[in-house]
Amino acid sequence: MHKLLIVEDESVIRVALRRLLERHGYELDEAGSVAEAESSFSLADYDLIISDLRLPGAPGTDLIARAGSVPVLIMTSYASLRSAVDSMRMGAVDYIAKPFDHADMLNAVQRVIEKHAGQKTTRTERPNRDSSAKAGLETDGEPIILGECDAMQTLDEHIAKFAPTDSTVLVLGETGTGKELVARSIHRQSRRADNTLISVNCAAIPETLIESELFGYEKGAFTGANTNRMGLIEAADGGTLFLDEIGELPMEAQARLLRFIQEGEIRRIGSVQSRRVDVRLICATHRDLQTLAAEGSFRQDLFYRINVLRLSLPPLRERGKDILFLAERLLQQQCRRLGRAAMSLSPRAIQAITTYQWPGNVREMEHAIERAVILTDSDSVDNEALGIDLELVNINRLRGDQVMAAAKRQARAVDPPEDLSLEDYFQRFVIEHQDSMSETELAQKLGISRKCLWERRQRFGIPRRKASTGRPRKAAS
Repeated sequence: MHKLLIVEDESVIRVALRRLLERHGYELDEAGSVAEAESSFSLADYDLIISDLRLPGAPGTDLIARAGSVPVLIMTSYASLRSAVDSMRMGAVDYIAKPFDHADMLNAVQRVIEKHAGQKTTRTERPNRDSSAKAGLETDGEPIILGECDAMQTLDEHIAKFAPTDSTVLVLGETGTGKELVARSIHRQSRRADNTLISVNCAAIPETLIESELFGYEKGAFTGANTNRMGLIEAADGGTLFLDEIGELPMEAQARLLRFIQEGEIRRIGSVQSRRVDVRLICATHRDLQTLAAEGSFRQDLFYRINVLRLSLPPLRERGKDILFLAERLLQQQCRRLGRAAMSLSPRAIQAITTYQWPGNVREMEHAIERAVILTDSDSVDNEALGIDLELVNINRLRGDQVMAAAKRQARAVDPPEDLSLEDYFQRFVIEHQDSMSETELAQKLGISRKCLWERRQRFGIPRRKASTGRPRKAAS
């Protein structure tokens, strides 16, 4: 059972919220102020703290710093965009306006708890990050990794442990999450830091050239080989080789790479002699190598060889408070790079940044902010310059929460397929319930307006059933 703390000075709201959450299986404690919450309870014992913004004495946002890694959901009667944005900037995991809808509150609580499950370690138990890392995105011209969320703190700890060794590292993460930054960080903290780091994108080199690029070749080995050429593995001797997107490596090159890992030696194409090399290997991919190995498109023995030390990078959408922190640092960096005066993010831009899903992760955010700095003439960046439709983002988020909540409420004994999309669910729900519900009831259950329901009917080709309007005839006597 999840344990929640409600900090609210209005007893009517506090009691109503307690009853709502207890009916849904949550364990609750209450406090009327920040001081009472701190003196009466241990904040670190809770899975979530729900606090009003305006409280007697200290504001509810003071709980954010005092609660460590426990997420804080802010409620506010002052449903202005500025107060919500300020709460998010200070580290609130989310906000909700009063008076709140019961379904919205339950959805928000469930979403936050699921997202932060298992992350109950307080910040005071984490090692302090390098102060230079907090100051900007670069140190002495070198990009650095930024982040204060638990996943990034864990990543820092593992990098610090892995870097001094010579063991092979496999970095996993979606495209744009910063896998090459991780490789650079490992190299900088290793005993090879004074030697070369060579980065190779395996997906960017044609299959016919990848082996010669990695292993080199001797003069006359093939048509066009007019001189001897050193390969990239040999060039990294004494340093580190980073193979990005290793899942795209052809099978022939995988076999040669396996021998290099096992024996510590390479042989140029066309040569009969092997050369010993001392190279630390770091690999990265956004693909599931274990599945590829099971399917036969990636060598299992190679997978076992490179899967020694593993690091996983979280997608940007799962990094919570880091999203805004990172956006502001990227804005500072782009202003310096483009020679612009200091700029800030508008409230609408902050709301857009913190609610957008960022499928392209940090790389997408970096490009969006670069574009915004170029397009903006004032000292404040708006969401339109970022290319984010705030209304569409909010609608999609709200509809997603409401439709999924409706799906759970209306679920039958047999669960729907796991890959059922929201569009599929809409069609299925309307077809199954349009005989027993009015258009208004259908729209309310789906969490959309009647106009939106009509538009979706047109798009998916689901005609509205016409009800009989005539009175039933009286039976002849």
